[in-house]
Amino acid sequence: MRARYASIDIGTNTLRLLIAEIVNGKLKPIFLKRTITRLGGDYKEELGIAATAQERTIKALEFFAEKIKEYDVKEVKAVATSVVRRAKNKKEFLSKVLERTGVEVRVISGDEEARLSLLGVLSVIRDGHKKCLVVDIGGGSTEFIATDAGKMVGAWSMEMGVVHLTENYLKTDPPTKRELNTMESEIERIIYDLRFTIYDLGFLNPKSEIRNPESEVFIGTAGTITTLAAIDQGLEKYDPEKINNYVIRYETVKRIYRHLASIPLQKREEILSLEKGREDIIIPGAAIVLKTMEGFGFDSMTVSDAGLLEGILFR
Repeated sequence: MRARYASIDIGTNTLRLLIAEIVNGKLKPIFLKRTITRLGGDYKEELGIAATAQERTIKALEFFAEKIKEYDVKEVKAVATSVVRRAKNKKEFLSKVLERTGVEVRVISGDEEARLSLLGVLSVIRDGHKKCLVVDIGGGSTEFIATDAGKMVGAWSMEMGVVHLTENYLKTDPPTKRELNTMESEIERIIYDLRFTIYDLGFLNPKSEIRNPESEVFIGTAGTITTLAAIDQGLEKYDPEKINNYVIRYETVKRIYRHLASIPLQKREEILSLEKGREDIIIPGAAIVLKTMEGFGFDSMTVSDAGLLEGILFR
């Protein structure tokens, strides 16, 4: 039997486990599990990660540890991202994880998160040889990565995550127009500042109102993006093969965003293509996609199911 390896991504909203074999330089997934634990829920700067969120997450990691033993995994690499990076009580949390699961977790920087995500994305995307702007939308932060011919030109980790946007701006069910406008203004401000940083690199032409997909591609990865692709296709059961390299248009994202923002949470829960536990945060996630496309002039987005988990194993 080939050696099996596992990667764990401890995100602000979602925990993910991938167990895979590496065959001829490619990953052969054996087991994949994602669980929404909302580790960043009720986060307080002065206190750090909430005790209830820690407990939800550690219980899910205990299940992951059982699966790792069951599949006789040779080596495990576990990383934690945004909310753990900034938490005052991260050492306490990581000590609890190690004590109860035996899994040692490494906290990675936003720059390393971007680099690892890019490795995963480029392993499945057909247009990776072009100029690409890659976005990885997370619960606590959003990573933007500029690439040219498969090489990273720059990476930026922005404090603009869907969990924090939801808790800070969306208080009503469904959100009011004022709440949405305030949230959108915050996203637009961050995109506006980032746009000039990227333009200063000479990466994208600032005069282009609409990008040429033959030479410049917008790529999205992580839960928000893959959920939008699943909704657009009406998938009742998630299928990575139907997600990777799927192209979703700007007008479609706008339509989905407006619809989801106009209906109450209970109605969103009835949408089979919408991952359970993502019914509230899909609204700011879709808004980030929309405002990024508007800010940089992209009319379409290519979707990648692969990202950080796969990148960890390739590294």
